[in-house]
Amino acid sequence: MRARHFVIGFGVLAGTACAPRAAVRAPVPALVRPGIEVLLSDSVHLVRGVRVGLLTNHTGVDRAGRRDVDLLRAAGVTVTTLFTPEHGFRGTEDRPDLADTADSATGLPIYSVYGATRTPDLTTLDSVDVLLVDLQDVGARYYTYVSTVVLMMRDAARRHVRVVVLDRPNPIGGAAVQGNVRPATGGLAPFVGFLPVPMRHGMTLGELARLANAEFTLGADLTVVPAAGWRRELLYDHTGLPWVRPSPAMPELESALHYPGLCLFEGTNLSVGRGTPLAFQVVGAPWLEPQRVLQVLGVGEGGRGKGEGLAGVEVTALAFTPRDPTDAKYGGETLPGLRLRVTDRSRYDPTRAALALIAAMRAAHPDSFRFRAERFDLLTGDRDVRAALWQGVELDAVWRGWGGELRRFKNRRAKYLLY
Repeated sequence: MRARHFVIGFGVLAGTACAPRAAVRAPVPALVRPGIEVLLSDSVHLVRGVRVGLLTNHTGVDRAGRRDVDLLRAAGVTVTTLFTPEHGFRGTEDRPDLADTADSATGLPIYSVYGATRTPDLTTLDSVDVLLVDLQDVGARYYTYVSTVVLMMRDAARRHVRVVVLDRPNPIGGAAVQGNVRPATGGLAPFVGFLPVPMRHGMTLGELARLANAEFTLGADLTVVPAAGWRRELLYDHTGLPWVRPSPAMPELESALHYPGLCLFEGTNLSVGRGTPLAFQVVGAPWLEPQRVLQVLGVGEGGRGKGEGLAGVEVTALAFTPRDPTDAKYGGETLPGLRLRVTDRSRYDPTRAALALIAAMRAAHPDSFRFRAERFDLLTGDRDVRAALWQGVELDAVWRGWGGELRRFKNRRAKYLLY
């Protein structure tokens, strides 16, 4: 069926480049309205007079922090069922075996649909007319919310249930496209990072839904309600929207900026700071000698490196202690580590920085650094990346190898963009 979208909005264009910290000025916030507000003010006819199943979590709120489910019910919309992705309805869980439950405020049933095989039973989707989706993505291929959305779109199409996605800004912007492109497999691939897009794709959840609907021929009757006022140049702290932690290990925008790269360390024997306030801003391990790694990286005074992979970021030594980390890495141990801070968003490529760090750690600690091969290959979508890093291939050669696919992806994604 034909996909539809509404382009409704207004906005203020704001620059995204940051000077070093001493020179940073607070940005003037743009007035961005998330899709839920646009729906209720301009397009409520899409969900009025029908039975609505709402796929959402704690990020499904308006600018004042009011929940979608409450706003919709107050507007006379018949919400009958709630569905929730990874981390649960409240966004606090970090385990795969989430049980179905009920919303204490409304009494509505909540069905967990996290995982490649977790889809609602036939009678649950058959009892709704519209699947309404509102989730905050973080802009990296590995994030699983879009996987859940696409799987439910597929099932909705099979049952002739309309799909309406309430869009939100890509928190790390929609201009930069970085990293490798996961090869297409001819269908839906592994649940983590299964779309054939780059590590940093520069698309919103609504745009990704449009891409998946077309390229996987899902056949969903899809409507995307845009976030009014957002432009691709705007990062989240330029939108005027409050930061709602999308998942337990995504405490702030700084973490999201590093995530497309530092998530690769989940496929190694280093901690990424889960169980600390600096998740995905640090990496560390008991055997790590930070100064030795910094020396290999060529990082000088102030944490600035000279290589292309460290453009726009400072790297400094920092010890941290994971408390009850969900990845079970080094809980309770004080770890020597490295901290990354973005200094220039327009130059920073977290995917290149991560590879530069991995290569340096392998060179500095050849007897201690280890890949968790299956996990690392799942994240990169290409085992040749791990092989190149293990063999000490020049990083420039690896990055150049990504260029052609990135250019083709930018051309391919153009028809799905809304902003």
